[in-house]
Amino acid sequence: MLHRTIHLFRKELRLHDNPVLLAALESSEALYPVYILDRAFLTSSMHIGALRWNFLLQSLEDLHKNLGQLGSCLLVIQGEYELVLRDHVRRWNITQVTLDAEMEPFYKEMEANIQCLGAELGFEVLSLVSHSLYNTQRILDLNGGSPPLTYKRFLHILSLLGDPEVPVRNLTAEDFQRCRAPDPDLAECYRVPLPVDLKISPESLSPWRGGETEGLLRLEQHLTDQGWVTSFTKPRTIPNSLLPSTTGLSPYFSMGCLSVRTFFYRLSNIYAQAKHHSLPPVSLQGQLLWREFFYTVASATPNFTQMSGNPICLQICWYKDAERLHKWKMAQTGFPWIDAIMTQLRQEGWIHHLARHAVACFLTRGDLWISWEEGMKVFEELLLDADYSINAGNWMWLSASAFFHQYTRIFCPVRFGKRTDPQGNYIRKYLPVLKNFPSKYIYEPWTASEEEQKQAGCIIGQDYPFPMVNHKEASDHNLQLMKQVREEQHKTVQLTRGERCCSIHIPCADTQTVLRNLGLWGSALGAFPGCFSMLDTNIMSSSSGHC
Repeated sequence: MLHRTIHLFRKELRLHDNPVLLAALESSEALYPVYILDRAFLTSSMHIGALRWNFLLQSLEDLHKNLGQLGSCLLVIQGEYELVLRDHVRRWNITQVTLDAEMEPFYKEMEANIQCLGAELGFEVLSLVSHSLYNTQRILDLNGGSPPLTYKRFLHILSLLGDPEVPVRNLTAEDFQRCRAPDPDLAECYRVPLPVDLKISPESLSPWRGGETEGLLRLEQHLTDQGWVTSFTKPRTIPNSLLPSTTGLSPYFSMGCLSVRTFFYRLSNIYAQAKHHSLPPVSLQGQLLWREFFYTVASATPNFTQMSGNPICLQICWYKDAERLHKWKMAQTGFPWIDAIMTQLRQEGWIHHLARHAVACFLTRGDLWISWEEGMKVFEELLLDADYSINAGNWMWLSASAFFHQYTRIFCPVRFGKRTDPQGNYIRKYLPVLKNFPSKYIYEPWTASEEEQKQAGCIIGQDYPFPMVNHKEASDHNLQLMKQVREEQHKTVQLTRGERCCSIHIPCADTQTVLRNLGLWGSALGAFPGCFSMLDTNIMSSSSGHC
């Protein structure tokens, strides 16, 4: 029997490589493509901020347009998830609800509630994984039911699984013609709301425009330069370049506008044609594997996004200082490199992964000794690519609360930015109050004389703040605190500690095995001797999961 189906879009806001939407089309006589805009859920569970609201609405509008080209439409229904679903299942005589399977606790709870509602109202529920390369449950099963807590162990499990599933075929107008489309009046009734309808500032717009169309366009632009793709090494990208030195695709993966499997296999095809190419963990595919690693660990770790009750996270007595946290969030630390990063984050919703590392280290173990949870919440609000697993995983990493163990390595808020942008062009763009300082002062304007400050039109302490801490004193003090914590909680430290694989910085045997299985080994051996294992000396620059 063919179904009358509601297909629920949640995070997979695209038509390419959408296996559950394809299954819905193949099993239905009538299909209602629906996005339930539950504002309370998006605000309380996902902590979505103004920039991401606009990105989401743009993505929904693009999805509606693309569905229209295939003879259908998107119905955006506002309201509480269960009430909306209960009402429309009855109103449209629905016999099946399809949706993308997700791993976040709040999405799992939502799917469980939909299953219960299906049992009550008599409709079937179908969910399939397509937001990650692998079904994380398969990885957990192969690892004895628990998540692999080191990258080395994770790669070993992937070597047993083999290749990710290939993307499903593209949808066509013929697929939709087999199903009755929603009445045109419904599309008008349930149109994509404008920002003003939701009282969201229209000025809160990022240079990143949301939607599958824009995501695919950016993907094609990057893949056209095959030399850049094959030589890409994440640590060598520039954190303070005025244009992204990485792909900038992470917002599209986060919202599901782009398929991670499509990207993975497009990269594989390019690598297969190259004599040499970079390798995980620093290659583009390596970033996808880091993403997968954090997804897997998060899917089976209780309280992954908090310190308390999190079994893999060090329990640290962080300082509670609302004033200092506010200064960090509002770009008022007095360190131009840090403040420029936080300004870009607030204005655009995206910053380079090494810039994320710098401000995260400054807030936590480097200078302010404020909990990584506070920083995670700010990123969750402001980042377009905010992601439950990757955001929390990287904040634990950078605060040395889990995963990262070379805690003596601390970013200097002056030297780090100066190394790649000695003229301070990045600071001049995002902190125009400092733009007239000579380059020798742009990272440390407080060292300029009073006369030089007047000539620059910026008096430190009046127009721009003095540094809020003495970096050397604060970092030295915090280093001793961290050393003590790690000695006292040695067992927790060991949970996510891997083994140094080898001294010449090529991937270890388990890494080589999975790379062979994924078609990434062979001619690439030795092409980039700087590639390193999880705990090699440069790993602060390799973990991320953002492309």
